[in-house]
Amino acid sequence: MKNKLVPISLLVILFGMGFSSISYAQSAQTSGGVDVDGKWYLGEGLKKGDYFEYTLCEMNLNACTPIKLKMWIKGEKQNFSETLWDAKILVSDGNKIIKGSLGLGKTTPEPILFDDDLFDYAMAFKSSLAWLSAFATGNEDDRIHGPQEFKNAVWGKLGPIGGGSDAQLITNRVETIESPIGVVESVVIGWYSGNDNEIWIVDNFPFPIKALTYAGITANNAPIMYQFDLLDYKENVTDDPFKDIEETIQREELLECPTEFFDYESGRISTNTYSMMIQYNYSPEIPIEGCNIDWKINFISKYNDVEILDQIHYDIWVVDEKGNRLRSFAQDIGEEKLFNEFGRVHHLIPIEEKAGIARYAIFVYGTGPEQEDPDVDMGGFAVVEIEIEENPLLEKLNDNVTAPSKIPTWIKNNAGWWADGAIDDEAFVQGIQFLIKEKIIQIPSTSQGVISEDSTIPTWIKNNAGWWADGAIDDGTFVNGIKYLIEHGIVRVS
Repeated sequence: MKNKLVPISLLVILFGMGFSSISYAQSAQTSGGVDVDGKWYLGEGLKKGDYFEYTLCEMNLNACTPIKLKMWIKGEKQNFSETLWDAKILVSDGNKIIKGSLGLGKTTPEPILFDDDLFDYAMAFKSSLAWLSAFATGNEDDRIHGPQEFKNAVWGKLGPIGGGSDAQLITNRVETIESPIGVVESVVIGWYSGNDNEIWIVDNFPFPIKALTYAGITANNAPIMYQFDLLDYKENVTDDPFKDIEETIQREELLECPTEFFDYESGRISTNTYSMMIQYNYSPEIPIEGCNIDWKINFISKYNDVEILDQIHYDIWVVDEKGNRLRSFAQDIGEEKLFNEFGRVHHLIPIEEKAGIARYAIFVYGTGPEQEDPDVDMGGFAVVEIEIEENPLLEKLNDNVTAPSKIPTWIKNNAGWWADGAIDDEAFVQGIQFLIKEKIIQIPSTSQGVISEDSTIPTWIKNNAGWWADGAIDDGTFVNGIKYLIEHGIVRVS
């Protein structure tokens, strides 16, 4: 049964923007203005049948681990006397697929109603894609927050978010960009207090095309506040694009998994190299087969037990009795490894292990800036053994829940990102070679083609990869595409 729609306004007041405990930078750039005629506001040109697809991260959602957000404007819905846009949503978050509805305002297309399952994503949507609603709305009678002219040097004051009381949102420049809506002239707006925080908008397009902004704090490497990129856009979509995609969130409900976490089991342990101390907290105290573990981890100096280390390159593994890696959380969500600027991490990790003792290794590659090789002298790992409770409901799952695939989640994520152009052909091919080598997918008897100078992967293969990642086609159809790559010498099998 679909969860009840609830209003977002009170929740926004209760939860706020999540910046109350941050120390803010003080510098600000205030000059702006571009020589472009016209106005823009959030939601400009939005209409029935519009389809959007974004990759998105937001600092309060999974510590800015990227998700894929797809949205289709089905039409309109009534909320008492107010008419809203009826937006159908599909979220791909790690190994979870969540479907639902958002009720978006007409004056400003930010979430006013949303399904319970979409609470965290609705908040992330409001704080990222709809963030400009505080400065540019469709209300022509609002002289302060109505449509904004591109020639206006300043669109509004930012307050603490941008750093200092004089921080302002300015129009900075015109930039030609290539996007799913074509090669377009975009106007870059932003604020420039310590970092270049920028948002790309296009006249008569409802939402920004892309953005990269940082938390307005005093730090050499401030964490990302939000980042997004438009991956796809279509008009006049009449059929529900998500009707054949099954959401995985039902699994938690059928297994009666806890979804709120209060009592945490805590401990502190040194890495095997004595490079640092690991303060861990997990909940529930006795995790349940097939459910989730909520992890909160601090990386602490071995010299000072109250000093939190920063710039941590890390991962969370499941290992066997000999310490051999069985599973990587980073790879499960499509990353090579994880990074945290401030040494405090929070992850909700699905339990794929059977009942009994599970060994979770908090693995540290080292420390240092995100884009540089880590200092391996600070590397090491600490193992936490946890008793997993048997869940008898696992054997009673009916056919309404899809059984877990043998193909690792990170491979499907790679396929989706490759289809979207986020990773290159080489990275995708390496993933396919891994599947074949490990015999995770079985390729039918195939004659291997000779390597040719033209090793371009056909567009239909990319389309298949994207559909397969979204669950729209089965493994067999996808494997037929892999067979084609082998026959034409694009993928080599030893």
